[in-house]
Amino acid sequence: GVTSYDFIAGGTGSGDVNEAYSVSLEEGLRNTGANREEGFSSSSFKITPIAKEAYDLHKKTNSEEFVKPEGINAMFEPYNPPELIYTKEQMEKIAAESDVAVITIGRNSGEGGDRREKDDFLLKAEERAMLELANEAFHKAGKPVVVVLNIGGVIETASWKSLADAILLAWQGGQEGGNSVADILSGKVNPSGKLPMTFPVKLSDHASHANFPLDGRPMSMTDLIFPPAEKEESEKEPNVDFTVYEEGIYVGYRHFDKAGLEVSYPFGYGLSYTSFVLDSLSHTTENGAMIVKLAVRNTGEVSGKEVVQLYVGKSDSGIDRPEKELKAFTKTRVLAPGESTEITMNVPLSELSYWDEDASAWKLEEGTYEIQVGTSSRDIRLKGEFQIQE
Repeated sequence: GVTSYDFIAGGTGSGDVNEAYSVSLEEGLRNTGANREEGFSSSSFKITPIAKEAYDLHKKTNSEEFVKPEGINAMFEPYNPPELIYTKEQMEKIAAESDVAVITIGRNSGEGGDRREKDDFLLKAEERAMLELANEAFHKAGKPVVVVLNIGGVIETASWKSLADAILLAWQGGQEGGNSVADILSGKVNPSGKLPMTFPVKLSDHASHANFPLDGRPMSMTDLIFPPAEKEESEKEPNVDFTVYEEGIYVGYRHFDKAGLEVSYPFGYGLSYTSFVLDSLSHTTENGAMIVKLAVRNTGEVSGKEVVQLYVGKSDSGIDRPEKELKAFTKTRVLAPGESTEITMNVPLSELSYWDEDASAWKLEEGTYEIQVGTSSRDIRLKGEFQIQE
């Protein structure tokens, strides 16, 4: 894919800087040598010439669209070169001389404009065709397909994730992005990141979807220099000239949990090259804070870190509450295979309070609260209860 050779370092506007250089994924893979003892070659990864030649020809044919805007123009002219289109014969040749397919899906977004559903949240037709062709050719040859998401925001994954053997969410990794991704793909680094948002099945599953300008608004230098004249109140259009936010506290995982919606990837989700077990949960209340302790053990064959997340819920609440709310999280140190560690998380009881509009004050509801500890908002491993008296 185009973005494998032309990695997106940052987004638009204040989401980026003028990099001194930018390492592509292709360069990063070439820079990677021996990383682990478990069967990795001592030489750098090799990129199949067929794919590279196809990219070079594509770039030459569409040279004007591969000119990157610089400075302030980069904010208003998003760099978005056309995606490569492979033939079945090309893909079969690539698969024949490769060990693995690495497909990069790129999205440039940031300050100054709205994203759109078509060809942005959803895959473009060319991207889908590339993924399907690679899936067919490489899996027929018994070889894996890896997708790297070089994106600035959430995209749809539910309809195509089964076509890939692995997906690496690289975001927009800055000028060293290609080297960073190559370190993870090679096994030099064991990933331990977690999603800071939910990846929905459909865009319309978001509560905010009901009040969002769905047609989008492209970035415009004209609007910055010559702002449109202010309309009379009676002329203003909802979700064009203004937006009313109606979702309240039900943003992100709070909404998806309350509505009982299936998701593609939940808040807090993230895999590793190893596995972990959580156990020995205990909790006490001291000096106005809840202190939660538990053990984390690496049960896999690779050293790695885990992020433990502590949620709190109150099923019999007399007020409108989310099913659960994240109140603390922590990442372990690097644990060797078989190694355990004890972690402690502190939650001030005041953080369980709610805003009482009638009293214009924060209040702490008495009763039974449930502790939920897990590795994502949908992967709760341990539970416990505690009481708050009047």
